[in-house]
Amino acid sequence: MIRKGRIGCIVRKEFQQLRRDRRMLPIVFISPVIQLLILGYAANLDVRDIPAVVCDLDHSSESRELLEEFFASGYFQVASYVENHDEVEARLKDGVATIGIVIPQDFGRKLAADAGPPLQLFGDGSESSLAVIALNYASIIVNRYSSRYFLDRFGDLPPSLKPVQPDLKIRIWYNPELKSRNFMVPGILAMLLMVMTMMLTSLAIVKEKEVGTLEQLMVTPIRPIQLVIGKLIPFILIGAVDIALVILVARLLFGIVIAGSVFLLFALSGVFLISTLGLGLLVSTVSRTQQQAMMTSVFFIMLPMIILSGFVFPIENMPRLIQYATLLFPLRYYFLIVRGIFLKSAGMPELWDETLILFGIGVLILAVSALRFRKRLE
Repeated sequence: MIRKGRIGCIVRKEFQQLRRDRRMLPIVFISPVIQLLILGYAANLDVRDIPAVVCDLDHSSESRELLEEFFASGYFQVASYVENHDEVEARLKDGVATIGIVIPQDFGRKLAADAGPPLQLFGDGSESSLAVIALNYASIIVNRYSSRYFLDRFGDLPPSLKPVQPDLKIRIWYNPELKSRNFMVPGILAMLLMVMTMMLTSLAIVKEKEVGTLEQLMVTPIRPIQLVIGKLIPFILIGAVDIALVILVARLLFGIVIAGSVFLLFALSGVFLISTLGLGLLVSTVSRTQQQAMMTSVFFIMLPMIILSGFVFPIENMPRLIQYATLLFPLRYYFLIVRGIFLKSAGMPELWDETLILFGIGVLILAVSALRFRKRLE
């Protein structure tokens, strides 16, 4: 029979160990508060302020009223005004806008003549769920505007006479069938690459601390920078293998063919690995045990990055302050890069801004981590 006193002793011992491990206390008590704050503010499924590119070829009072209807609704905001269809496609391909609104010439004249004027809506299918919601909102706004236009012009219409609606033509680019797997698979590649390289890096280095082999390496002629490079190269190769496996599985099982350059995907993934390996190295410098390294990586880095990267919740729906905070997360830029290459056949001209920012963040993280790791070794 187990005595209650013995159980109480074991419970007290566990609490004493937890209290002595000062690096675990923030993980246990502070990380839940941080996660709650992030989810409470960022987890917003209400779609607002969808970026739209506008091409108004009519420049009539009717076209201006229709656009005012769009942007007064709160569902859309102007991302750019352009002068032709090619620029609409360029803005969608660059990721500047999610929806394109094209008002052709003679829209106002045909609307006044009850001729059912044409109106074009284009959606970025690489974000399938957001594109569907945006196009549904746009269709409702167009129909509501048409009904009010005829009501203001003719007054109450008899039941037998209905106002002529604009001839709405909707087209989805980059993912015409709006398959969710086309949206999810590139995102999974990004998360898999982040988890594997960052977690393995931090755990491998901390494990060497625990077993004492890191101290043995410190007394050898190997320089700290050589040790850092030697530690990171295997995980770069592991990341490359993971990318190849995802591409192969996406092609064979899901039928997803990369629209852009495979070489460019590997090259820009290497830029992303600078950040993830740097973060793994940084975690290893603040952790004494593998348990600490794993929990620090998950709760303080990976979960916030996934939530605030735009993969789960649209960044446009987040509070303005959090939107600015997302600019610091490498995963946000890599999501844009990998989806652009997978679905939009984007090249360096379209991805140059994201690549440059991602490279800058990665170099900064890796430099700080390597410097801290070197000081620990010394």
